[in-house]
Amino acid sequence: MASTPWFVYIIKSSDGLLYTGITTDVERRFREHQGLLGNGKGAKFFRGRRPEAIVYTEAKNNRSEASRREAEIKKMSVFAKKALCGG
Repeated sequence: MASTPWFVYIIKSSDGLLYTGITTDVERRFREHQGLLGNGKGAKFFRGRRPEAIVYTEAKNNRSEASRREAEIKKMSVFAKKALCGG
């Protein structure tokens, strides 16, 4: 049985900041952050700022790997995160 892949993602906000998270469905999670699903599951980070675009995704085999990678990315400098996102 194949397990569901997990993704580490980075979203650029309306004020240029980068938000990093993990999920099994990046598009659904983006819509949650936008408030489009009406389920109140968007991150507090996006209160007062809009999520503009998914700028990076990385697939992992399981939640544990995704969580470890998320922690690595969150420790990176802004410069390193922007480089990771391609600019």
